[in-house]
Amino acid sequence: MTGYLRYLTARGCSPNTVRSYAYDLLHLWRFLDHSGMGWDELRPRSSIDLLTFLRTEPTRSRARRLSLTAVGPTGTPILSAATINRILTGVGGFYEWAIATEQYDGANPIERRPDPAWQRVTDRHQPFAGEASRQRPQRRALKVRQPKRLPRPLSDEQVAALFAKVACRRDRAMLLLMLNGGLRPGEVLSLHLDDVAYGRRRVFVRVRDDHPAGVRQKSRTERVVDLFDTDTLAALSDYVMSERPAQASSPFVFLVGGKGSRRCEPLSYAALVRLFARAATRAGIREPWVTPHALRHTHATRMWEGGMRELTLQRRLGHASVESTRIYTRVADHEVAADYQRALGQQEHVRTTPRAGDAR
Repeated sequence: MTGYLRYLTARGCSPNTVRSYAYDLLHLWRFLDHSGMGWDELRPRSSIDLLTFLRTEPTRSRARRLSLTAVGPTGTPILSAATINRILTGVGGFYEWAIATEQYDGANPIERRPDPAWQRVTDRHQPFAGEASRQRPQRRALKVRQPKRLPRPLSDEQVAALFAKVACRRDRAMLLLMLNGGLRPGEVLSLHLDDVAYGRRRVFVRVRDDHPAGVRQKSRTERVVDLFDTDTLAALSDYVMSERPAQASSPFVFLVGGKGSRRCEPLSYAALVRLFARAATRAGIREPWVTPHALRHTHATRMWEGGMRELTLQRRLGHASVESTRIYTRVADHEVAADYQRALGQQEHVRTTPRAGDAR
């Protein structure tokens, strides 16, 4: 497993991604220990046993994250469907690496089937040999059915309450970049001073791996985000000119303030989550789904409701696949709403129109 993790690091995966794969593969090792077999003895016929084992595995994340938890028949919190699917993906990737490096001579235990539609996704996972591989796009055959949840945007009242409790100029500028620009939290934290073009009213989201706290952008595709609203760049400029440590030599925009030992260090993702949670608690809107990423959902939903086309919204958000953008069309589907209003109006018309023979 150590060799596989070194390979992921060499591929350019973020430290958090490598750590997640390591934790996911621990479930595989627990299954192998439970079954009394070595990792090189696992075969496709045993994959169902692995799935059954994962369906009863207790979760250990409830103490670290405020989230909805799946519960087994005995009342013990168990792994969610999304977590199990992620583990199966990690196990499949591990055996793909083992086959490519000639350390495993069997078929991949996590069977994959050709999927021509996946060819159209530009930022998809690449095979071990990259573009030189003859491997065609595939999807896993073994997976757990999981609900397709809608993104939950914040209401105008919740947004107003949240910003009323923001502690400082730095926090206000970060949250506005997510709310009005649709930036991901990692993209906000990775911004450099020269990524902001005040005159052109835009920010450049660039691919960088230089954040000392390991913050990375989810997408590996750079993009430009225009900010024509009146608040976001004004708040960002206000922070940079009046609150950001003047003596800081770091190129990152958002730094730790105060007088502590970490002053002038780039802000970490954990710090962003904490400050957001404190503001949400003070505003009385703290819920498991109210996270920094909910601001991005709110921006995307507002843009779709305002008439932005699907393709342009995809480009603005930096989605590799249009399928990721289409979840917002389920939140506010213009055609469904328009047809419903027409049907409702027609129903009212039929109900209020006198029928022949009623008037005497």
